[in-house]
Amino acid sequence: MSEPLSAPAEEYLSWLAVEKGRSRNTLVAYRRDLATFERWAAEEGLDPGSLGPGEIERYLAALRTQGRNPSSLARATTALRGLYRFWVGEGLLASDPTADVRSPTLPRRLPKALEESQVIGLLDSVDGTEPVDLRDRALLEVLYGTGARISEVVGLSLLDLTGDDGLLRVFGKGAKERVVPIGGPARMALDRWLGPLGRPRMEPRRFARRSDAEAVFLNVRGARLSRQGAWAAIQGRAERVGLGDVVSPHVLRHSCASHMLAHGADIRVVQEVLGHVSIATTQLYTRLSQDHLRAAYASAHPRATASGRR
Repeated sequence: MSEPLSAPAEEYLSWLAVEKGRSRNTLVAYRRDLATFERWAAEEGLDPGSLGPGEIERYLAALRTQGRNPSSLARATTALRGLYRFWVGEGLLASDPTADVRSPTLPRRLPKALEESQVIGLLDSVDGTEPVDLRDRALLEVLYGTGARISEVVGLSLLDLTGDDGLLRVFGKGAKERVVPIGGPARMALDRWLGPLGRPRMEPRRFARRSDAEAVFLNVRGARLSRQGAWAAIQGRAERVGLGDVVSPHVLRHSCASHMLAHGADIRVVQEVLGHVSIATTQLYTRLSQDHLRAAYASAHPRATASGRR
């Protein structure tokens, strides 16, 4: 059950959902952060609408004392900053007490990526002919072949498959639409899943919702496959080939980007394919690709070591 907030905070979350198109997960996280903030203010006998920078800093210090990690602190700070900016914009406050509050510095973590041989081994292991096998193979091929987020893939509708032009329409963060290329193996896997032996055999006699009838990927009950259901299917397939500890939908996305760069793709192309707003996010993969290059050189070149011997 969602935590209740003050009316002004509820208005802020509604604005994020309607005007900014923030995802449900983001809204749930912000609601949790703002509820924690409002509880703290109540315990301190403070009115959130009358706080100054000192009180905001004191609240964030209390979170640090509780052992919050930097990413959690950064999100809590972002939620607060957004709330106060919204109140100022709506004329509810004259000034923003978070204007000079700095977010914690987060380490730039390199994304995980599988070796190409690991990805191929995972894909080729899903070779059954039952509908669930055809679905899971198509799911894996599309995730790796397009680099799309899991939410984008399970959100696909049949109309998003734009014919035989090798393109796929996906809706990313903030409901932003983009068109991504889809390779031959992924297209073939989708065709098999959508053919007579796949999706039609998992369709119910009557769909419960229109969104289920339009869904590309279905679960065994004939409803749209959820993120959790897709994650479980991928995890199960990965465990069968000994990759259960390293494979996730996001790892397949990382692997797509890293492998494209390793094979010479332009970074701007990768940015467009993955739907990154900032090129800085995509540049993380450049570093990862360089690390692979150095490792490959060190293991293969006879003069790579200090002694020149192998």
